Amino acid sequence: MQDTYILTLSCPDRTGIVHAVSGFLLERGGNIEEAAQFNDHGTGLFFMRVQFACPGVDPAVLREQLGELAGRFDMRWQLHARAQPVRTVIFVSREGHCLNDLLFRWKSGLLPLDIRAIVSNHRDFYQLAASYNVPFHHLAMGKDNKAQVEARQLEIIEAEGAELVVLARYMQILSDRMCQQLAGRAINIHHSFLPSFKGAKPYYQAHDRGVKLIGATAHYVTADLDEGPIIEQDVARVDHTDAVDDLTAVGRDTESQVLARAVKWHSEHRVLLNGHRTVVFK
Repeated sequence: MQDTYILTLSCPDRTGIVHAVSGFLLERGGNIEEAAQFNDHGTGLFFMRVQFACPGVDPAVLREQLGELAGRFDMRWQLHARAQPVRTVIFVSREGHCLNDLLFRWKSGLLPLDIRAIVSNHRDFYQLAASYNVPFHHLAMGKDNKAQVEARQLEIIEAEGAELVVLARYMQILSDRMCQQLAGRAINIHHSFLPSFKGAKPYYQAHDRGVKLIGATAHYVTADLDEGPIIEQDVARVDHTDAVDDLTAVGRDTESQVLARAVKWHSEHRVLLNGHRTVVFK
């Protein structure tokens, strides 16, 4: 894996892009191990993800030459070393199901992450963080210190070199400035009911209305609350025999699984932004 890379790109669609990329890699002794592409006829954009092995090539030289290729096609592109896990900071409040799930998957080798820190506005999970040997930062937030707390959060993210921030049931609304700072690298999870219920005690509201589907949505964070580009969604069926506690348990399981898949795909560089939508090369 030391000489294996993942190239992601998007550009205006035109003939010859796949030929140019594959030819570029062939000329440098590269072997394509996995490739996927998508032509969005609605926007006229082309998207591609290529995993390839290129032994003996200086990564700095490879990046420089890729830049020259990208200039010919007006590409937005990124090159990642496959062996390099994604540095991650997790935010959490008082519901720990998603945090616990992510930590377990990470330690089990199921997520290519390097979890550098956990940040919370409560102390509830400092022992859980310690059991995984992850630094825990308690930053209590009130009406009068939001700007100071967010400044400290950004300091932690920068100090850890975090490429990804996961809001694992972090029950605070990020400021517009914070959303801009984390654009394209912060993932949130929230419940998705049909019909939708907002505000306090959503599972009680859902039970009162007799819902038959409970879902979850993982998306990138934007200033528009819970309306960022969607990465993954799922639903689970429930019925009249389920009490509120049953609905809550089903919802937590669904949230954990949906968030884990979204984080996995992002950390494997399978998710490309396409305006307000995403392209996900599973």
